[in-house]
Amino acid sequence: MSNLLEGDEHLERELASEPLAAPATGSVLLHLGLAAFIAVYALASGLFHSNNWGGPAASGAIQVQITSALPLPNDQPPNDNVLATERPSPAPAPPAPKAAPVVEDQSIPIQGKQEKPKLKPAPKATPAKQPPPKPTTRAEYGEQAANSIPRAMQGSQAVNGPVSVKGSDFGSQFPFYVQAIQRKMASVSSMQLVDPRTPKGTRSYIFFTIHHDGTVSDPQMDHSSGSPSLDRECLRAAQRVDSFGPLPPAYNQSTLRVSYYCEY
Repeated sequence: MSNLLEGDEHLERELASEPLAAPATGSVLLHLGLAAFIAVYALASGLFHSNNWGGPAASGAIQVQITSALPLPNDQPPNDNVLATERPSPAPAPPAPKAAPVVEDQSIPIQGKQEKPKLKPAPKATPAKQPPPKPTTRAEYGEQAANSIPRAMQGSQAVNGPVSVKGSDFGSQFPFYVQAIQRKMASVSSMQLVDPRTPKGTRSYIFFTIHHDGTVSDPQMDHSSGSPSLDRECLRAAQRVDSFGPLPPAYNQSTLRVSYYCEY
């Protein structure tokens, strides 16, 4: 029975609330005392300075000059020249023009001295106006000078490079066929077979006949070059040609006599 009563009392003590007023009051008083101690210590060590301006040095007087107006900024940049001055001397005035000498009109004439007569400028002659040309109704033609350019004549020798046709104007009428003859002869000629001692520019002239179907016949030497190898090769080139092509249909003759030269 006694044990049961002791258990009930122990339970009531555990369930009863603890008093808070006494611990809270003690904590507040402790904080206030700590804050007061810090403040007293700071005042005692001189941390708060109320009237000490400019540091602990000795005090002195300050001179102040009061001006009536503020200086305006200077428009000109400062001159760093050591010889410059704030009051430069003015530039010298330009010299006055010299007065022209006065010539007196009433001068004493020198005896025995003749004055040269002043020449008056000749008046400019105005060109006489010519009357305008009279209009005419006659047509002006046929009064031009004759042309001095030589014209081709019938039967002259036509020359076009190394090829020339004798006795007609075949070269001017059919230049394409003359060029074909020149190309064909140049393709069958072999200048490598000519004696290398032959001077450059040496020419060997031959002539041959072209028939209506373009075949070649009767190649002969016309004018020797002095080099037997060049003359021989020029004749052989004409013999190698099988045909130059048929003569132009507008050509009214059956054969064409051609002169050709081989140049080394």
